[in-house]
Amino acid sequence: MDITTLIPQFGSLFTTILAFVVALSVIVAIHEYGHYIVGRWSGIKAEVFSLGFGPVLFSRVDKHGTRWQFALLPFGGYVKFLGDANAASANTDSSAVQEMTPEMRRQTMIGAPLWARSATVAAGPVFNFILSIVVFAGLIMFQGRVADPLVVGEVSPLPGEGYTLQPGDQLLAIEDVAVPDLDETGAFDDFINALPISSSLTYSVVRDGQEVDVTGPYPMPPRAVNISPQSAAYNIDMRQGDVITAVDGQPISAFSELKDIVETSDGRALQLKVWREGEILDFALAPRRVDEPQPEGGFKTSWRIGISGGLAFEPATERLGLGDAVIGGVERTGQVIETSLSGLYHLIAGRISSCNISGPIGIAQVSGAMVRQGADSFILFIAFLSTAVGLLNLFPIPVLDGGHLVFYAYEAVAGRPPSDRALRLLMTIGLTLILAVMAFAIGTDLLCP
Repeated sequence: MDITTLIPQFGSLFTTILAFVVALSVIVAIHEYGHYIVGRWSGIKAEVFSLGFGPVLFSRVDKHGTRWQFALLPFGGYVKFLGDANAASANTDSSAVQEMTPEMRRQTMIGAPLWARSATVAAGPVFNFILSIVVFAGLIMFQGRVADPLVVGEVSPLPGEGYTLQPGDQLLAIEDVAVPDLDETGAFDDFINALPISSSLTYSVVRDGQEVDVTGPYPMPPRAVNISPQSAAYNIDMRQGDVITAVDGQPISAFSELKDIVETSDGRALQLKVWREGEILDFALAPRRVDEPQPEGGFKTSWRIGISGGLAFEPATERLGLGDAVIGGVERTGQVIETSLSGLYHLIAGRISSCNISGPIGIAQVSGAMVRQGADSFILFIAFLSTAVGLLNLFPIPVLDGGHLVFYAYEAVAGRPPSDRALRLLMTIGLTLILAVMAFAIGTDLLCP
């Protein structure tokens, strides 16, 4: 065997592992920092803030007496508060707490007021949501929004010659169909659907202050703007920018044509001709069933190959203010939470496939795929994953933050915490449930296509 053939595989595996560790470390660090900082503000002393588990590689003690450390195994982290018996803060060192003065006892989780404990526990998921909002808002500010009126920013590389559409052209109409106001919901989709499907169309534009007619491609060509990780297209090494010119020998010029063929394929293998930087390549792939969230709620099962399309050109954009970007970040985070809860409901109800669950293997694979698609894709993935981690931790399951909040709610109503025996039983049940879900998720990683 030629060892050089293994180098690309090794490099891909290394990238996947590194990307997973980086994504997980960022999310865990933000989550645990939320526990730490709100606990400190609430008068609860943190003894250790650790990123990773196992042997300590580096540590230092700050002015508050907290030891900050990096450990050998970078798959998680924890905050150990004063009086905790272990790193998980699942138990209390009762003998040590009993020997403390009232002032010191107030600095422990068990001795702190109910409001301080509740705020400290809730802060972890809340900080995950804040991270998502900040990332989404930052990307919105960086990318801007499409300027209205619609102006060509950059023409994408496409097969074919003779196009005279240029950057800076302001679009008035295509084939005498007027470009609509971009603020009108659904108007642009109607505009695209009204156009004849052809590889070359006539654009009416404003160029240098004058109205002229130029030629350009169909505005929504069968071009891969994004490739979904672990999809049929991703697994055969299709790439962003690839243009599908024919399916089963049938030439196509519009993304809608590709979509129709895939959706009616019933999963049979398709033969694709793909234009990539001037070369024509042949690919074969079989569409897969995918459960997709719908704008009106619920999910729809469709055949997909994992390619999303876009315009034949990059539209010019305009900057958004900080306020609009933050609002957009909050809305995007809310949409992720809503879609996740809807997906969980439909999964439990048996309306969508269990293959929609991703375990650590699947998450690691997606991490690597996002890195290979670019820094912005990887950062966006971290935001999505941070929202998912925050939401998961709020589930009312013992050992998770949501389970602790349920215990505190019981204490607020009953006037006393649950008994030690009840806590031990519930924590055991919670841990068993989490391990079962984890095993199930790993199973879907290994068995689902």
